[in-house]
Formats: sequence, structure tokens, C-alpha cells
Amino acid sequence: MASKPTKRKSIHATKLNFRPTTSDINIEFKGTKPTCEPTSIKEIFMLMVLYLCKKSLFFDTNLKVGIYLASLFLISLIADVATIPRGYLSRSDNILNKYFVKFAWGWNLLLLSPYVIFTSYVYCCGQFKRIAQHHLPRLAIATLLWYFWTNLFNYIEASFGRCQIKQYSSKGSCLKAGHMWNGFDTSGHTFILIYGSLVLIEETRSMVSWDSIKEFLRLEEHNRATRQTEQSTNPLRNLSIEEFQTLQYNYEKYTPYIRGVFISITIIQLLWDIMLVCTMLYYHVMIEKFLGGCIAILSWFFTYRVWYVHPNVLPSLPGEGVFKYIKKITKEPTAPVHRRRTGSIVNGNSNPMFMGRPIYTTGVNPAEDDSVTR
Repeated sequence: MASKPTKRKSIHATKLNFRPTTSDINIEFKGTKPTCEPTSIKEIFMLMVLYLCKKSLFFDTNLKVGIYLASLFLISLIADVATIPRGYLSRSDNILNKYFVKFAWGWNLLLLSPYVIFTSYVYCCGQFKRIAQHHLPRLAIATLLWYFWTNLFNYIEASFGRCQIKQYSSKGSCLKAGHMWNGFDTSGHTFILIYGSLVLIEETRSMVSWDSIKEFLRLEEHNRATRQTEQSTNPLRNLSIEEFQTLQYNYEKYTPYIRGVFISITIIQLLWDIMLVCTMLYYHVMIEKFLGGCIAILSWFFTYRVWYVHPNVLPSLPGEGVFKYIKKITKEPTAPVHRRRTGSIVNGNSNPMFMGRPIYTTGVNPAEDDSVTR
């Protein structure tokens, strides 16, 4: 008598050794990495504005310096020999020159001071001593250089010039009498506008990877909560608990202000470039402007490319704090590829190859086989 067929059990109903269940107490569950919070429309708009500001400020600095020098020579030379149509910006009393260029260094300090303080307070984890030693001195050094050079320009003009009326021996008395003082007037405006622009660009480089700090904070908080720090490459992994909490609080608190100041700095730097073109077209002669620009570039190069990059000399570069969050892009040298030139696809007695595999598997080369018709 045939046995009654039984209903086949589902494979999912069995407890297989290689399919552990959640009731198994010997299994250790590790938390997954937290996902990013959804980005609001306001945040997207802000990121777009910041992207445009970064593209403007962080244009290749070496190329920008070359453009400055070439423009100072060519545009100023053309302005010396040709008649340039004059407009509102050619007047010395225009609003941009009167309220901005004449107080250019004051505007730079007004924006850079809070920017440097806020950013360094974040990436130095609130360590006031480190901020005072490594970052604030840069602003003091830049101010001293500005003060020294502008006063030296005025001293040279006043000491080695002469009035058009010989009876006046000093520049002040000559100008007060309504006469013209003839001297070598190195363009202080050119110096301030170029040096000020380069200082603004260098000091705001701490903003290059600023948003990455938020990601580092999110991942490090997860790693510390799950105690998964043995293989972490997060730059915040060596921070103490107090430093980490201080960084979290300061980053969230000061980032909106830092972004606002950064946008203002971008606008001011664009204004300096516009007024520099006006100076090239309407003020001073070519040699006076070119010399002022060269001194500005040399001052920038000596401080930010020679002095501050030295690891054992204070102050430090912008962005260097308790941890490193700015990624330095280095180009790895590529080995030259030497290719052997061949006259045809058949090289000597070897078989032709395609993607490393021989085309003819029989070992017969058509170039050597007389039976192959062509």
C-alpha cells in the first residue's frame, strides 16, 4: 500500500548552521555607519554660493600673480602712450576709491580678523595659546609690511622730489601753495590692492576642505560610540574627549558666521581687482605701478611661500591646528612608457597578439605559410 505523500517543508523553516537567527545570543551585532542628514534647500543654495566663491578666490595663485605682472606692464604701458576714455571710475573722488581703496587695509583687517579667529578657534579646538602663537601673528606681520612699505614710498617721494617752483623745498609747503611736486611716486594703491588680495586668498585657504570636518565629526562620533577605532583613518581619532566635544560645539556654532565672512571677503577681493584695473588705466606711470606690484608680490612670496611653510618657525599656515583636515593634492610621477616601434602587426618570427593572446592558436603564421593565399 502506497504511503500518503507528506507536505514538503520550506527550506526557510529550517534552522541552518550558516543562517544564524537573531535569537542566537553568541552573535555580536556592530552598528552601521550613520547616514548623512537630508540637505535643505537653504543649505543647497548656500553650498552653491560657497562653490562660486571658492572658484573665484582659489583660482591658480601662481597664474594670477603672472596675470598681475603682465597686466601691470602691458595695460600701464598702453595707458601711458594712448588716450583712455575717462569716466566715473577715473575720478579720484568716486565712491569706491573714497570709501574703500583709501581704507583698503582697514577693510582687510575688518574681515580677516573675525575670520581667522573663528576658523582657528575651531581647528585648534579652542586652544587660545595655539591661536595666539600660530595664527594671529600673520595678520600683525602683514600689517607691519603694509605700514613699512607705504611709508617708505612716501619718504622716497618726499626726500628725492622737487617742487615746480624752486622756492618751496618740502612737499607739504609745495602742495599747500597749490603747486606740483615732482618725485618718484611708487604706487601705494597698486601695492595695497595686490598685496591685500593675495593675503585675503591665502588666509581663506582654511575654507578649502571646511565641510569635510562635518563628515569627520559624524564618523568619529559613530566610531567612538561603537568602539571601532582600531583601524580608523579619521584625523580626529587622536583627539581627547574634551577636544572632540569642543570641536563639535564650535564647528556647529561658528560655521554660519565663517561662511558669511568668507562671502564678504570674496566680494572685497573682486572689488580690489576692479580698482586695480582702474589704477592701471588712470593713475601713475608704468614704472611706478610695476614696482609697487613687484614689491607686493615679493612680500607675499616671502611670507606665505618661504617663511610660514617652514615647520619649525612660527607662525603656521592657515588651517594647521590640532588635527589636519586639508588634503594636499600631490601629483605622483608617472614612469615613462617606452613603446617599441614595429613595421607591421607581425614582428619577426612571433605570432601576432591581441589583448595579450595569440591570434593563431595553431602556431602557423600566415606571413610564413606559403599555402595561405592573399
